[in-house]
Amino acid sequence: MRFQISAITASVALALTLTGCASQANKDPLESINRGVYKFNDTADKAVLKPIAGAYKAVLPSPIRTGVNNFFTNLTTITSIINNILQLELGKAMDNTGRVLINSTLGLGGVIDVASMDNVPRHYADFGQTLGHWGMSSGAYLVIPFLGPSTARDFAGMGVDTLVFDPIQYVDNVRARNQLRAVKFIDLRSQYLPASDLLDDAALDPYTFMRDAYLARREQFVTGKAPVDATYEDDDE
Repeated sequence: MRFQISAITASVALALTLTGCASQANKDPLESINRGVYKFNDTADKAVLKPIAGAYKAVLPSPIRTGVNNFFTNLTTITSIINNILQLELGKAMDNTGRVLINSTLGLGGVIDVASMDNVPRHYADFGQTLGHWGMSSGAYLVIPFLGPSTARDFAGMGVDTLVFDPIQYVDNVRARNQLRAVKFIDLRSQYLPASDLLDDAALDPYTFMRDAYLARREQFVTGKAPVDATYEDDDE
């Protein structure tokens, strides 16, 4: 318990420190550094991560990949429940709790998304959103090695979600815990294979396109002010 409280305190302190680096006029004061990290990520992704994700998608049949994705989505929903409660979004917390209970039992541990078949809504939430909900500004835009776009606030929030709220963190075996995180990462990367190809083909400056899209999407996500024609609802990043 002491570790969890320390992690939350340290993450919030880090976010408060880093949010002072940006202004309303310039959300990317670290652009020169971020572009270097972006180039590193792009090179690493094309050389290692994308081929692994492509092989994962090619080797595993679609039903198995769907089951893996459903399993990790079910675990992520537990993290969302905690953040729903911290944001006092109790209706969303109830919806998500219903999803976890249904999918963890009738859905064989979350492998089958029975809740979606019953039209139970899912409301994604993370600690970065929770901090924003209570008034913390996003701070400077950051590109994190291997993980990609973020902000000072969202990076700190990611630390809390990963080290405190994520059920995987409580697997009492370091090797098994790391393996679960690796499979989760590869599964997530495989979901974005078409999008990454589209980004490379469509954007004159992929860095600027990615930054502006991320910041706009997160602002909508935190404030709830989505475009009129938006079809998503609290979806994953």
